[in-house]
Amino acid sequence: MNIKKDQLLISLKGFAMGMADIVPGVSGGTVALITGIYNELIKTISSFNKDAVTLLLKFQIRDFLKHMNAPFIVPLFIGIILAILSMSRLMHFLMSEYAVYTWSLFFGLIIASIFFVARLIPNFKSPANFVSMLAGVGVGYAVVSLIPVHTPDTPWMFFLSGAIAICAMILPGISGSFILLILGKYLTVTSALKNPFADENLLMIAVFCLGCFIGLISFSKFLNYVLENFYGKTMSLLTGFMIGSLKKIWPWREVIEQKIIRGKTHVLRDQLILPAEANLELFLAVACMIIGAILILSLERAGSKN
Repeated sequence: MNIKKDQLLISLKGFAMGMADIVPGVSGGTVALITGIYNELIKTISSFNKDAVTLLLKFQIRDFLKHMNAPFIVPLFIGIILAILSMSRLMHFLMSEYAVYTWSLFFGLIIASIFFVARLIPNFKSPANFVSMLAGVGVGYAVVSLIPVHTPDTPWMFFLSGAIAICAMILPGISGSFILLILGKYLTVTSALKNPFADENLLMIAVFCLGCFIGLISFSKFLNYVLENFYGKTMSLLTGFMIGSLKKIWPWREVIEQKIIRGKTHVLRDQLILPAEANLELFLAVACMIIGAILILSLERAGSKN
């Protein structure tokens, strides 16, 4: 496969990550893990260090791009941005009008992904890996079950919210936007981004973005370290996150509490239910799950050939 086709494939994977990040409860990190680029993504982000800063300050752009693995990271982020800009309205429409079918598609996708990712775990049946996976399941389930809290609108809280949300975004199974909802900062941040030059929004956005940057660089270095030194346990933990997050994407649920934010309804609390009866909706939902699983099978086969 030549370089242009390689970069196009990377952009398509980035596009899939961007689409996943649009959906509350689904993480772009999950797609990165599914498509086989997770390790390289974490390694590339963690390569931003003092050497990279030195090259940038000296305007040695060619060496800086080489240091930062530009042939990978540039097309990936182009794909992510294109997905967010072009697919947001479509995904919002699908989530509003065809929620059960959309969640079913993602549920089938994640179920199939769990089996494929689990195959990457060396010595899968070892007690240490099993414990790591159970811990991941517990943490993932606990996070998606959290009830939103009220937090102060102070610079340190916006910094902390950015750092935590971006870490969640690169973890499989945990949505960064959902973390912002839990921290009570989703409305404030999105409103500020809509009107960046109003009042003190510019300062708040700058502090939030700084938190995202510091959190991303720091956490990616930690993830890169544990992947290199504790690969089996780390992959088991990440697989557990995906299993625990299934609660958030179960298609059938009963809303207990919700909130309207900028004209959009966000569910704060709900409970899982089983389908009321065997009807056309159930048949189509199961079909969507199967389609999601087939998509993962296709990605896995394409990745194997590549």
